[in-house]
Amino acid sequence: MVSERLESKSVCVIGAGPSGLVAARELRKEGHSVVVLEQNHEVGGTWLYNPNIEEEEALGKGSFLKVHSSLYASLRLVSPRETMGYSDFPFMARKGRDGRRFPGHHELLLYLKDFADHFRVRELIRFNTRVDHVGMVDFAKFGKNCRWVVRSRGRKDEKVSEEVFDAVVVATGHYSQPRLPKITGMDRWRRKQIHSHIYRIPDAYRNQVVVIVGGSLSGQDICVELLNVAKEVHLSTKTLEITEGLSKVISKNKNCHLHLQIESLHEDGRVVFVDGTWVIADSIIYCTGYSYSFPFLDTEGIVVVDDDRVGPLYEHTFPPSLAPSLTFVGIPRKIIGFPFFECQAMWIAQALSGRRQLPSSEDMMEAIKEFYHSRDVAGIPKHNTHDIANSVVSIQLL
Repeated sequence: MVSERLESKSVCVIGAGPSGLVAARELRKEGHSVVVLEQNHEVGGTWLYNPNIEEEEALGKGSFLKVHSSLYASLRLVSPRETMGYSDFPFMARKGRDGRRFPGHHELLLYLKDFADHFRVRELIRFNTRVDHVGMVDFAKFGKNCRWVVRSRGRKDEKVSEEVFDAVVVATGHYSQPRLPKITGMDRWRRKQIHSHIYRIPDAYRNQVVVIVGGSLSGQDICVELLNVAKEVHLSTKTLEITEGLSKVISKNKNCHLHLQIESLHEDGRVVFVDGTWVIADSIIYCTGYSYSFPFLDTEGIVVVDDDRVGPLYEHTFPPSLAPSLTFVGIPRKIIGFPFFECQAMWIAQALSGRRQLPSSEDMMEAIKEFYHSRDVAGIPKHNTHDIANSVVSIQLL
């Protein structure tokens, strides 16, 4: 349904990464007044590489992760550049830059900078600004009539600012809060343990025995990279069924070993696997994924994170009782991200203006319940709710 009379809203977008940038562009295109709050000094989100890691907070001991990006220096894209761009701004190879079809991470950062400059999104962004609190002005008013108070502070002068907006778009990404396994003895193991969130270069592991936990993309990448410097690399995975490429790497390198999951860790440095084998290691790197975290967001329990299920969210975007005044861009995983974020942003911008009408809160909740039920029946764990590679999501503007 298309409304003839369009509304202009004041909207705060939190985050200037890939989802936040395109959200700001679409919101302004639809006639809204937009402010983007970004904690870093530049656009890019997780694609803004930061070599200065904070190890003391790697395992969740600190209340605030000082490093947002989880990139390591050698990371390259696993998707071809043709699939990575926005619809009207292709991710093309440019003269004098990394022209490979699967370029390094810096090339994608340059693309995001180009996008921000081309569409004049940069002028909407307040850099070095951290959001401390987002809450409803009046908890008695839900949905389209709800307004939001946003408190933020500058990283340099710590000056606190408080503003009220008609709507808030949360676009903070999901690759910065480490998700860690629960292993017996993990808290007593005295040697080096880090999450891949703060892995950058292999030099620190020279001549070490290293255990890598997790056989997904980052685990495989780091495993292969460490083989050039480490004494031994032990890769611990949930299953011994691995990719053909990784199998070839292991067969060609005598210092690379594949194991099942870890059963326990011991103070003398032993890492004991579930089959009873063990190794004395110098370091453990947990390549075990990330959790959703919105420490600034207060919805009085309406939107919660339960075992990495953010919800309830209609099509991973709209909380039914608060939509469209509160929305999320970039929650889904295992997708071709940029085109998906763009569709989400268009939908949000047009829902706020009244160009597109959302289903009723009741209908959205019913759709969410059906989606959750289908995942349960399929045996998909709750923490994989937003992995939608094989799901049908109706996020399209017809």
